[in-house]
This record gives sequence, structure tokens and C-alpha cells, in this order.
Amino acid sequence: MRKLILLVVFGLAIGALFGQLMHSFPGYWLVRVGDTSFQTSFWFGLILLLAGFLLLHFILRVLVRLRRPVSRLKVWNSRTRHRNAMKRTVRGLVALAEGRWKRAEKSLVKAANDSSTPLVNYLSAALAAHYQGRYEQADTLLKRAHLSTEGADTAVGMVQAQLMLDRQQFEEALATLTRLDKQLPNHPQVLKLLKQAYLSVSDWDGLRRLTPRLAQQQLIADEERQELEQRAYRELIVQAARNPNDIERVRSLWADMPDHLRGDVELVVLYAEALVRGGEESIAERLLRHSLKEHWDPRLVLRYGLLNVDAARQLMYAEKWLQERPNDPDLLLTLGRLSLRNAYWGKAQEYFEASQRQRSSGVVCAELARLYANLGEHNKSQLYYRQSVELLDKSLPALPQPSDTNR
Repeated sequence: MRKLILLVVFGLAIGALFGQLMHSFPGYWLVRVGDTSFQTSFWFGLILLLAGFLLLHFILRVLVRLRRPVSRLKVWNSRTRHRNAMKRTVRGLVALAEGRWKRAEKSLVKAANDSSTPLVNYLSAALAAHYQGRYEQADTLLKRAHLSTEGADTAVGMVQAQLMLDRQQFEEALATLTRLDKQLPNHPQVLKLLKQAYLSVSDWDGLRRLTPRLAQQQLIADEERQELEQRAYRELIVQAARNPNDIERVRSLWADMPDHLRGDVELVVLYAEALVRGGEESIAERLLRHSLKEHWDPRLVLRYGLLNVDAARQLMYAEKWLQERPNDPDLLLTLGRLSLRNAYWGKAQEYFEASQRQRSSGVVCAELARLYANLGEHNKSQLYYRQSVELLDKSLPALPQPSDTNR
């Protein structure tokens, strides 16, 4: 209401101003063409001149538009198609997010030709086709996506690799990701997919080399890095150890291993086993002995007792450890075995029995039974054999067994 009042006041003021001007500055227009003349007041003629100018300007604009009606129609039609394509694309993406794969694919493909982002349409439609199990159609849509936009190799390649991994086409996915990794070193998504591919094909050497890059890009936590590295080196050592002639490969892996993994008990035992198979028992003995100084573990102690290097020296080291751990059943078992290697039958018997007193074990009973049998004490041997069987029986899972009623 206030604006209307101001507008009325402004209009009255302008009208009053013009009225004053017309009264103060009278004049006239005289136009003569041949014998014909036209005369009017100055202000009315000015108004007619301005009106004629506006009319001419309007006519010229209409003529210009009439000269390009087809192009104008094309522009209008193009804008309309783009608007419709955008609406279909949005509907398709919403359907994709909701898991309505068939509807999503149909909307996205239909809108692709008129979309300003056909790459998005085809890639999303390929996902929808893949989730329907229409793998050939998904591959066709990926090819269309590649042709639709220049420089789309990376995006198409990553989607293609993801679909291959989902279809369990691990070798093909790894080949695609290796190519992408050369084109885009340290690309986060490529590195993540590479990790998945290496694990899927059990490429432990590739995973071993990839893990530091994942950590450098902060794509994995420290715990996951240690887990991946431990698994990779474990599998690589096991594979290399199958061939006793490939001991240099095992030693190279150990040399390349991060320092924190050399204290991993499982890896130490595996490396020692590989050294023994490769005829490097003396190196295995030093490895286990030094590892026990850093980290005491029953697995290391028991493996040390199975070595056959210098039995006397081994027994000497083990008896020194016994001074610090007099009641360790695993160490006592190891001492009994080392005593056997040195032909100390009585000492072996004492160590085995001491181990059995600390912790009942079927393995220790079996060692005692064997020892007493070879000493000619068959009654004691049979006693320990029965104890060994009873202890082993307790460790077996509870399963149905035959009885007199169901025979």
C-alpha cells in the first residue's frame, strides 16, 4: 500500500513537471512535404516522435526473430530435452539408491543422449544392469560410457574393476587395476581395489609391496598394516620353503622383512623350519636362541629342542635358561629331548617327569613311554602309554561313539 501511494505521488509530480514545462516552453512542429503541411505543438510532436521510435524498434526486432525461426525452435527444443533428461537422470539415480535396478537402468539410459553428463548416466546404468545379473549389458553400457566422454578412461576402468571383483573375475580385475595404477600412481581408490584383488588371487608378493603405499596414503590403520604384512610374509615363506633348494629366496624375504615382524613368533618358527629344510640348521639354532632372548615363547622353546646341531651346546644353553625358569614345563620337555640327543637317559627321564609334574601332557607321557620301553621297563612304558592316550582323548572333540546298545 505504501509503495502504491509513493508511485501515485511520483506520477503526479512528473505530470505536474511536464505541465509546467509545456506552459513555460511553448513551441510547435511544422512538417511540410510538397503542398502538404502538418503543424502540432512541440510537446505533442515530441511524444509522437518517441512513440514512432519505439514502434520502429519493435517492428525491427520482430523481423529479426522471423528471420531465424528454425534456430530459435531448435534452441527451445534442446533446452526442453535437457530439462527432461535432467529429471530422468535424477529419477534414475534415486531408483539406483533405492535398489530399483530395472527402473534405474531404464531412466538413466533413456536420458543419456540428452544429458549434459552422459558418463554419469552410462556408469550408473551399468551398475544397475550388473546388480540385475545382466553382465553383458553392463559391459555394453561401460563401452558407451567410454565413448561418451573424452578422458573417461580412469572412471570407466575403476567401475569396470569393481564389477569384475564383484563377479569374482579376480585375474581380469587385477590386470585392469595394474594398468590404472601405472597411469595414476597412488590413486586412493585404485590402491584400495588393488588390495582386494591381491588378497583374492593370493598374490602375496604384490600385497607385500602394496602395503607400504597403502600406509603412506593413510588408507589403512597400523593394526591392519601389520596384519597384512604378517600374512603376506607368512605365505611367501611357506611357499618358498616348499622347495628346499630355494633357501636363498627365504633368506631374501627375511632380510626384506620390516624389523617389527622379525619378532613375530609365528614368522620366526616358519623361518627356522625353512632353514632346517634347506640344510641351514646352525643358522636356525642361532635364530631361535636370539629370539628367545628377546621374547620367550613356548613355540620357540619346543622348536629349539627338535634341532640337531650341537646337542651338548644346546643342552648347556637350555640348562642356563632353566635357572631363570625352573618350573617351565615346555623348557623341561625340551631339556628332556636334548638329554636324549646327548644319550643322558637318566637326565632325560628326570626332565620329562618334572615336566609332567608341572603340567600333564600327552606328548610328555608318550616321550616317557617310549623311553621306558627302550630301557626295558615295559610296565612303566605301558602305564605312560595309557596316560598319553587318556590325555589325548580329553583333547578330542565330543562326538558320538558306538556302544553295545547300537551295534
